[in-house]
Amino acid sequence: MDAQGRGPGENIDPADQWVLNPNTGEYELRLSPSAPQSPIPAPRGPRNTGAGNPRARSASPDQAPERPGRTSPERETPGRDVPPQRRRRGAPEEPPGRRGRKPAKGKKAKKVLLWTSGTVAFLVLATGVGGYLYLEHLNDNITSVSDDGASTGGFKKDQAINILLIGTDKRTGAGNEGYGDKGSEGHADTTILLHVSKDRSNATALSIPRDLIVDIPDCPTQQEDGSEKVIPGSIGARFNTSLGQGGRTPSCTMRTVTELTGIKPDNFMVADFNAVKTLTSAVGGVEVCLGKDINDPDSHLNLPKGTHRIEGEQALAFVRTRHSVGLGGDLSRIELQQQFLSSLMRELKSNDTLTSPSKMIKLAEAGTEALTVDSQLNSINKLKDLGMELGKLNVKNLTFATVPVVDNPAEKVKATVVLNDAEAPQVFDMIRNDVSFTEVKQQQKKEKAAVAARLKGEKAPASEVRVRILNGGAPAGSAQSTLSWLQVDQGVSKSENAGNAPAELAKTTLEYAPDQADQARRLADILGLSGSAMKPGESVTNSQGLPAMTLTLGKDFKGAGVKINAPSAKVPDSAKKSTADKVVCAE
Repeated sequence: MDAQGRGPGENIDPADQWVLNPNTGEYELRLSPSAPQSPIPAPRGPRNTGAGNPRARSASPDQAPERPGRTSPERETPGRDVPPQRRRRGAPEEPPGRRGRKPAKGKKAKKVLLWTSGTVAFLVLATGVGGYLYLEHLNDNITSVSDDGASTGGFKKDQAINILLIGTDKRTGAGNEGYGDKGSEGHADTTILLHVSKDRSNATALSIPRDLIVDIPDCPTQQEDGSEKVIPGSIGARFNTSLGQGGRTPSCTMRTVTELTGIKPDNFMVADFNAVKTLTSAVGGVEVCLGKDINDPDSHLNLPKGTHRIEGEQALAFVRTRHSVGLGGDLSRIELQQQFLSSLMRELKSNDTLTSPSKMIKLAEAGTEALTVDSQLNSINKLKDLGMELGKLNVKNLTFATVPVVDNPAEKVKATVVLNDAEAPQVFDMIRNDVSFTEVKQQQKKEKAAVAARLKGEKAPASEVRVRILNGGAPAGSAQSTLSWLQVDQGVSKSENAGNAPAELAKTTLEYAPDQADQARRLADILGLSGSAMKPGESVTNSQGLPAMTLTLGKDFKGAGVKINAPSAKVPDSAKKSTADKVVCAE
């Protein structure tokens, strides 16, 4: 069944239902050769982009002016017809024994790319490219505000990406009067730091509890008149007050996240209650699972145990409920929201969505209408570029995790939480160092195998170790300081400084010949090298004409005398990680 409900008998490619009208320069949807044209909506008027301005348009879609040099559909030039709809050629007869084979993946991928969209954070992440069917119209939907210098300046295609996703509790939009706090300026009610690895093979969505006690730094913010105002920070405040309180903008939340994690976000995206309602309705609902009956009068969620497809108001009620799940607090609600986002991701990635022009148009409209983005992402082209990067990710490698916290010991009645100082820094370090949460266990197994194979055996005396030291990305002077430490403190007298390596390395390595394995094991023990850092290879000749090993200090080098490879990274149990491809039932 194609996107317009027709059966496969007509053999129509969904991509071919959109054709370029030479009179208007626009792509138009043709439902059949005889059906009237369905033009793309005209561009809307400009939107206010001030930090606190409500969204406004100077003209409705029906009043949009015509573009210079183009003819509107009502004024088409006589005698010029829109090219007829193309159809696929009939499928050739398959050779004997080859019937039933699936079409080539490459062709399918091209069709999927045509309908994908780069409109909102998780929509962009799920669907990748797109939004070019009617760029100017969608551009007018986008609201942007300044990042006030709190970001890195925007994501880069050749680097890891960190996007700050903020859901506010502001009562904007029809039907939202009964949600959130009355009169709220819109606090950071739901906050996720989305980290996508440099190689785009994996991602981590780290939830930050709204009731986490943090220090909010001073926030320089751009005012509507272009002037700058510094909003004073707060010590020991709830994280959610980093937005809205005292005129704080999303850039204040961005600065607070940097202060908390040591990770500077590239961009931010802010969504209100309407985002959940419109996006879920655009895809025809998302499937969620309940492990028990839920009747929450506060969130208005009333569903029996089992699997349900929800959208609109019901979807919003689902992500807002907390008193009826888990321990009834914000941490339980975070788990529920992660389950919901996983389901939304799977729905967005499904062929039912990606091959449906009507769904993709609804998603593009809903996404651009529901979001406020930073000024680095203020156009569909920029969102498309981000989408092309994020769309490379497989959802099974997207891990949802939560900042490790403990109850606030200063409170008798527990209402807030504080960082788990023993485990939270490890989570932040893993993200900063671009370590995949989904591959940690596999890496640990490989590490153990490598250590067992390369470090097992006799170790030569330190005085017999011959090694040349190269600087391959460590701070200047590292090779000399390491040489001095090895000779003076460790007795490795047959070592020498060989200067800079021909290329920089991310990780420190030790290359050695097979007959130098005992020397390599001794040096690895001294330096704290893991088995994976030991590279069996060839020896080199040192300044005395004798065979020597090569130690190349990489960017991970922490200083002379500091163990280079700390114990293998492990995701703390308190982070409560899950992956987006798994179906989890709320309890």
